[in-house]
Amino acid sequence: MRVFQKNSNIFNLLSEGVSEGIIVVNTEQVIVATNTSAEEMFGYKKDELMGKPLDTLIPKRYHKKHDTHVEHFIAKSGKRQMGHGRDLYGVRKNGHEFPVEAGLNPFELYGATYVMALIIDITERKIKEKELSHWARIFDDSLNEIYVFDAKTFKFTHVNKEAQRNIGFTIDELVMMTPVDIKPEFNEPKFQELLMPILEEKTGKVKFETTHGRKDGSSYPVEVHLQLSAMGEKEVFVAIILDITERKNYTEKLEKTVLERTKQLTDALAKEKELNELKTRFLSLVSHEFKTPLSSILTSITLLGKYTQTEQQEKRDKHVTTIKNKVKYLDAILNDFLSVERLESGKVQYKIEHFPLSKVINEVVYDANMLLKEGQKIQYPENIDDIILEFDEKTLELALSNLVHNAIKYSPEDSIIDLQVETGDDGLLLKIIDTGMGIPKQEQKHIFNRYFRAKNALLTQGTGIGLNIAKQHLENLGASLNFSSIENKGSTFTVLIPKKINIT
Repeated sequence: MRVFQKNSNIFNLLSEGVSEGIIVVNTEQVIVATNTSAEEMFGYKKDELMGKPLDTLIPKRYHKKHDTHVEHFIAKSGKRQMGHGRDLYGVRKNGHEFPVEAGLNPFELYGATYVMALIIDITERKIKEKELSHWARIFDDSLNEIYVFDAKTFKFTHVNKEAQRNIGFTIDELVMMTPVDIKPEFNEPKFQELLMPILEEKTGKVKFETTHGRKDGSSYPVEVHLQLSAMGEKEVFVAIILDITERKNYTEKLEKTVLERTKQLTDALAKEKELNELKTRFLSLVSHEFKTPLSSILTSITLLGKYTQTEQQEKRDKHVTTIKNKVKYLDAILNDFLSVERLESGKVQYKIEHFPLSKVINEVVYDANMLLKEGQKIQYPENIDDIILEFDEKTLELALSNLVHNAIKYSPEDSIIDLQVETGDDGLLLKIIDTGMGIPKQEQKHIFNRYFRAKNALLTQGTGIGLNIAKQHLENLGASLNFSSIENKGSTFTVLIPKKINIT
């Protein structure tokens, strides 16, 4: 200590010119000299540290190890950084610890050995390092993909773990690549064009959707948030990437659902419109179909009251026949409506039995002959006497009667209604062929709809439910009813009765 006191002016002159703290200790680790920066750093007054052991400035938990390190250091007498690879801490007079960086330099003066420590308070540096470490962990552990690339070369400089995992490339591979290498939809000029608004400071960042190509050749949709930043003196772009595969899938599913719901709603509205039209048509039809025969019945009854003379019996018979026919027609209409109700409620009971086809044909033709127009004729089928069916006889008669009556109704005078019977592998075919008005092509798809009547048949009496009833009954038994028609040339209706009946 006397040596440094003798040379205090020289030491003060040299030490006070530096901002770092300087502490000199002898071989016994006793402080023999300090500068003002060291005293202020550790919270002591001028010369207050003189003669104190060096351990005064070191936290107690490090005392034992520190003594050993210093002794070893002095023995080697080499200049070096203290605590290399370890965090060093000093302790102030008030007991507060703080991180330090210390450089040690042994020297001899007048035959004695000393160690001079250059001390730097690195509290601010440690705070910044901690902050940087914190942000580095956030960067690396983020569930979003983060890419950092040079603003001039476009080469990647940093890529976090999630990005490496999803893209499939390692960081060593990525630092040799640019964003264009992982964006199949971009080339370099197109990518540079995307960056220009940022480089020209027209905007702070850009956001866009594109596709990333993985190392294994697969790809996935992403949303990119790109902005300019600085890393030291170097300008870099930071790209935060959101994998939007689930969003895309959800959006596509949502759009598909919306389309399906829209179609369902459109179909429902169309169905409701169709039902309303059917309701209107049905009410109009019922009104017309009931009004006409009722008017005829009323007229005939009125006239009957006037024919009181015996010689007027022929006229009375004529009107009685008219009344019978009209009542029979009304009864048929009511039976059709009741048949519809039974079909809808599932109350129809079918009776499958064996019977000759000729029996049904004969009954249908006999009844139909009463309805023939002037010059009309029914062509009876050939070679049917030996055909025995296993079916519901009443259903077949109802269907054939409806088809033959329609053929008569919609065919002109002096025409032929041809009945044909054919046997095939699928079963028995019954065809009713006419040369009447036919069905307009654009309306053929509706012909089996309940209450539907083609425009060219509106002036002809009918309810529009006969074909619907016939088809439903036949299909309930596993049979079928189809047709072909050409307007103004005629129609052919075909009943197929399968060999094996399957009741539904």
